[in-house]
Amino acid sequence: MKNICIAALLAVAFSATAYAQDMVSGEITKIDESAGKMTIKHGPIKKFDMDGMTMVFKAADPAMLKSVKAGDKIKFDADKVNGQMTVTKVEKTK
Repeated sequence: MKNICIAALLAVAFSATAYAQDMVSGEITKIDESAGKMTIKHGPIKKFDMDGMTMVFKAADPAMLKSVKAGDKIKFDADKVNGQMTVTKVEKTK
């Protein structure tokens, strides 16, 4: 039983680490609350084979738009949702 618990804890830790590594570094350049979008200058997004650039993303949750402002350094995750590049998670960094 002890080995199973240790294996489960390691799996969770590895998943969290892998997820954190998939997050992309960026900087918010503009927030458009009325459109539900944010403009981000970002590094490469590996899962989309995309180079770094500045582009507009839809916010999956409108509350995200209130949690950041232009100039904030962030880490974020994005997916294609209904054909639109959408930020699904965002965290401020230093």
